[in-house]
Amino acid sequence: MKRLLLIISFLLVGLFHGLLAQHNVEAMDYDKTTRKVATLLQLINNYYVDTLNMGALTDKVIVQALKELDPHSAYISKKNVQKANEPLEGSFEGVGLTFQLFKDTILVVAPIPGGPSDKVGIFAGDKIITVNGEDAFGEDITNQWVMDHLRGKKGTRVTVGIYRRGVEGLIEFNVVRDKIPINSLDAAFMLDEQTGYIKLNRFARHSQDEFYEAVANLKARGMKNLVFDLRSNSGGFLGTAMAICDDFLPDKELIVYTKGIHNPRQNLYATPGGVFENGKLVVLINEGSASASEIVSGAVQDLDRGLVIGRRSFGKGLVQRPFNLPDGSIVRLTVARYYTPSGRSIQKPYDEGVDEYYKDFSRRMSHGELIHPDSIHFPDSLKFLTKHGRVVYGGGGIMPDIFVPWDSARYNDFYASLVRKGVFNGFVNEYLDRNRKSLLRKYKSFADFNQGFEVSEEDFNEFLAKAKNEEINWEPEQLEFNTDYFKLQLKAMLARNLYEIGAYFEVLAPKDREISKALEAIRKGTPFTDLTAAPR
Repeated sequence: MKRLLLIISFLLVGLFHGLLAQHNVEAMDYDKTTRKVATLLQLINNYYVDTLNMGALTDKVIVQALKELDPHSAYISKKNVQKANEPLEGSFEGVGLTFQLFKDTILVVAPIPGGPSDKVGIFAGDKIITVNGEDAFGEDITNQWVMDHLRGKKGTRVTVGIYRRGVEGLIEFNVVRDKIPINSLDAAFMLDEQTGYIKLNRFARHSQDEFYEAVANLKARGMKNLVFDLRSNSGGFLGTAMAICDDFLPDKELIVYTKGIHNPRQNLYATPGGVFENGKLVVLINEGSASASEIVSGAVQDLDRGLVIGRRSFGKGLVQRPFNLPDGSIVRLTVARYYTPSGRSIQKPYDEGVDEYYKDFSRRMSHGELIHPDSIHFPDSLKFLTKHGRVVYGGGGIMPDIFVPWDSARYNDFYASLVRKGVFNGFVNEYLDRNRKSLLRKYKSFADFNQGFEVSEEDFNEFLAKAKNEEINWEPEQLEFNTDYFKLQLKAMLARNLYEIGAYFEVLAPKDREISKALEAIRKGTPFTDLTAAPR
């Protein structure tokens, strides 16, 4: 059967190639290819020795065929189309709450402000025990179970039974499902009196509106400089990336261009009236920043608009276009490549196959690239010049102007074990279960909490006891080095669950190495003077 799939996959590669290039291929050759594939599938359906699910077989064949093309061409089945589009479309329909599965129970982390759950009075810290009379606890309850039962069409109703600490018995809430926004902007706050910070997790349909609102609010608080955090932002809509990048650049600057064998070069330019065309700009990236994030950081770097700080980005510079298939499924097919204004291709090589392509992070780790920038070697053939003559390199991803190594001491095996075994989450959930009301009485706002709360030694010892219960072992020096950061991480997670997601990043910001490096560069000013020097 595997060999059969490979044969059909090989034929379908030709079919997909024909889909893109049929205006350049003789009609006879194209017809031959399609007839050949159709005939083979018909023969299998009519004569194969065993009963086959032809729909499932075709799906497997398509997936295998796309793997032969490049790492980012993808097939999305009809049932998964809506789920795949939700993060970028910016909304879904449901009850409007974020949750965690805690000890086989659905724990409400927070209702979405103004959403259906918020309107009926469901609180953070509540536990959902029943959904429409059905038990909603136990080992069979998964994230998928929760989504299947709580999501649904706008206007439909769902009844949830809630356990609330201090209240006898279950409280029943009838919730009318509605359209729920998915925010792509995680945080926006001031780092100092003149420097704002914005963190974007993806470039979704409504990200520009969120960005505009954040910039306006920060300017009202005195923002003159901006740190724009695109770390681990995997991309999104090209149009959204273009619009946000346009806000940093003057009229008629080339932001990016795309080009493919069957797609002529298309230049995309900035327009007048951007909301942050002046002021010092720093873009933060890392190995998880991809696609649209690389378009923005590449343009900022090539046009000498600002500094890029962090580590080399992922290297995803292929343009996908969606094609609808007859059954409602979709093929996202790569049709072109992105190029930065200087002419750099963002895409890293993928000629060794998809599996090797996604091992790139582990190779970077083993080669020392995440720690030592000197381990990265670029040939002269990949050398390009920015607008003012600075040397930058192509060959995959965006290499930052200022390199900040991955903190291997902070994120060691001890820390990884604590995260993997849920010790941080477990402690925070149990602590809030006991103390949520008293904390909110004492700290009326996040600002009060951030200024006044510290994790006590007694609470930290409880946290370490949970780690021991999970059979996590550590060396004394590992704990000594990381104690302050562990306490800060716990404080940040408590703030997120008590207030909003942005509070998490604001608590951690003073100890964030990339942010500290950005502030240092902004305050010294010398790198920004170099950016605006006369062209050589």
